[in-house]
This record gives sequence, structure tokens and C-alpha cells, in this order.
Amino acid sequence: MRQVIKKNILVAGGAGFVGSHLCDALMAGGHRVVCVDSFLTSSPDNIKSLQNHPNFTLIEHDICEELEIAEPLHQIYNLACPASPPFYQADPIHTMMTSVAGTGNLLKLAERHGASFLQASTSEVYGDPEEHPQQEDYWGHVNCIGPRACYDEGKRAAEALCFDSLRAGSVDARVVRIFNTYGPRMQPNDGRIVSNFIVQALQHEPLTIYGDGSQTRSFCYVSDLVEGLIRSMNVQPNAGLPINLGNPGEFTVKELAHMILEMVPTNSSIVYRPLPTDDPQRRRPDIARAKQLLSWEPKVPLAEGLDYTITWFRQALHEPQFIQRARRKTLPIRRPTGLSIGA
Repeated sequence: MRQVIKKNILVAGGAGFVGSHLCDALMAGGHRVVCVDSFLTSSPDNIKSLQNHPNFTLIEHDICEELEIAEPLHQIYNLACPASPPFYQADPIHTMMTSVAGTGNLLKLAERHGASFLQASTSEVYGDPEEHPQQEDYWGHVNCIGPRACYDEGKRAAEALCFDSLRAGSVDARVVRIFNTYGPRMQPNDGRIVSNFIVQALQHEPLTIYGDGSQTRSFCYVSDLVEGLIRSMNVQPNAGLPINLGNPGEFTVKELAHMILEMVPTNSSIVYRPLPTDDPQRRRPDIARAKQLLSWEPKVPLAEGLDYTITWFRQALHEPQFIQRARRKTLPIRRPTGLSIGA
């Protein structure tokens, strides 16, 4: 029987939607987990089942500031950054600094500990793609000064930092590009299409489609993504290449809306609003590299994953704290220490 080596693993952004599921999986594997989170867009509720476990440590910290960890670390996952447009556009300067300064700080921490490092990048580095589906060697079609640039360009810069660190021999760094992911623990007010539609349907509100609904997305259930993250971190040798993680199934926004209307007993209709600036028209990953290097591909069909997610939201919408978050439309502006913009 193969013995699993237990590790000390830091997860930045570990109280977020994806990060908390990653913490769950790592803890289930018997590892010791250090969760670092600023709680700007995440919730302590996501990790409440872990907080009394002796192998789990929570540190409230903004990675824009340097971090010291006394115990040895074997692996660092960086998932720390607002990932939905309403959240990352609420404070674009801090979003950019989280990806650039924050990633730099965590790479320094990895170098000091000799830890392997995994950067959660995004399909947004492809922008509004002119290539379909998107392969990892596609350089993208990104507006570098638009309202989404704080996130898109921040992640591109974070990738460059990781690969420069890898080439310099200072850190064993890996990069994954995450496509649209959904599942339990999504924030009700994060502006992402799946959570938007489900919450609107459950509350008998109109489902809001931006544009004409013909734009496409690919939706990966969170458990599939977490499996891909763990495999990406542990594959040896490190190929030194970015890897797409997402579900190659492609659906129009209108198709998704009608699926949810069929699954949720609701009086909701569909309303249409103008398409936001730089919103991509098509998004679908080519996952050939993930299949080859990681032996990974998603397993959960969209209808099954939506059923799990709807069930979770139906229960969560009865909790007062969750309802309060659902009504919150803005986030506090938070500046990294020492950064003064326009003041």
C-alpha cells in the first residue's frame, strides 16, 4: 500500500470559495494546513468545521504585507485575490497589488522554506479570446487599461513572477489557469453567473442576463477543480508550463438560465441588461495538457453540480448572516501599507 507523506501546507485565500474546499481536501488527506486569509471577500463560515482541528491553523493576514511562518512549510497554494468583477473592481488598486506584491511575498516565503508553490491564475489572462478553445500557448486578447485590467493584468504579472522564480531556480513554482468554477460556498453577491441565477431564482426575482445571452462559458464543479489543483502541485517533475483547469463543456448564458429555471420552482422570468465592458464572448478551455500531465479531467456533469449547488443555496438563504452578505453590494476599500494613490 502506497504511503502518503504528510506535509505542512499553507493555503493563501483558504477561507474563500475554492480555498476552503481545498483546505477540506488537504485536511482529509491528513496534512497540516495553515490557512491565511484577509476575509475581505471570504467568510469564516467556510472553514468553521476545521477551526478546532489540531492540524488546522488560521491566520488573518493580507498577503500584500510580508508574512513569516515559524514552522517548516512544504507547499504553498496562492488563491488569495478577489475573483468576481464586483469584488475586484470595488478596489482595483488593492486587487492588482494582491496579485503582484502578494504573490511576490509568498514566493519569498516559499524560497525561505524551500516549499513548492502553486499560483492560481485565471482564464481571464486570455481576455476576450480570438482563439477557441483556449490553449495554454495562446497569449490572449486583453485590454490592459480597461475596468477588468486590475484582475486580468495582475494575474498575468503573477504568472511572470512565478516563471521567473522557476527559471532562476529559487522556487519550484507552478501555474494553473482556472476557468469558471461553481459550487457550495459561493458568495451570494459575488456577481458570478451561477450564483446570480440561483439566488435570483430562489428569491423569485428576474434572472439578469447581460447582453443577449449568446455568450458562452464552461462550468467546472469545485470538487473537480480541487482535484486538479492538488494534482498540479504534486506532479513531478514540474513541467514549467501553465495548465488550464476547467470543464470543456460549453453552454450559452441563456442555456444556463433556462436550466436553472427548470431546476428551481420559481416565478422568475429573464430580463436583459447591457453587456459590461470587455466581457468575453466565448470561453472554453483546451484541457489536453491537464489530461497528459495530470491524468485529470472533470467528472461532475453540469446538471448534477447545479443540483448540489442549488440545494446548498436553498439552505444558506435561511441563515441571517448569509442573507446579510447577499444584500451587501459594496466592499470596504483597503490599501496595502505604504501605498498612496491619489492622496
